Amino acid sequence: MTATEVLQGRSWLWGDDVNTDIIIPFRFKARTNDPVEMAKYCMYGFDPEFYKKVKKGDIFVAGKNFGGGSSREQAPVAIKYSGVTAVVAESFARIFYRNSFAIGLPALEVPGITKEIEQFDEIEVNLVDWSVKRLKDGRVFPALEVTGFLRELLREGGLVEYYKAHKSFPWERLAATTIG
Repeated sequence: MTATEVLQGRSWLWGDDVNTDIIIPFRFKARTNDPVEMAKYCMYGFDPEFYKKVKKGDIFVAGKNFGGGSSREQAPVAIKYSGVTAVVAESFARIFYRNSFAIGLPALEVPGITKEIEQFDEIEVNLVDWSVKRLKDGRVFPALEVTGFLRELLREGGLVEYYKAHKSFPWERLAATTIG
């Protein structure tokens, strides 16, 4: 297993319905396309000083409907560039979920996870068996399964990196074989 297949860090616990304007308020989304600059405003809606407190390798654990709101990618980009390596939630807003995979930010759906993890617990996110482990007692919580392609996107670092490595997407190869 490589280092990128198992992520370990402390948890930041968030509640239900954390929307993209809490993750990065619109006034900051519109200001820049620089992901490092966007990271300074990550979770600004809860704590304007969050960017000073987060540590590289930290992991978000959230309730239901994480990432509702805007369809823009700035929210998962701000999270990823803040140093957070994964987001584990009871459920995600669909567009946020897809955007996370598109930029290479692991997003694991684990129903009931907020009842099991406490603020700053050390946890491990396993991208091979698609699970979350609470390190203090070794308890493992399986995530809902995702397709092999979405996992491959994460391994490659997102859509852009996937395309650079493969020069096409699987559906393009499939279309070429069915047309020809």
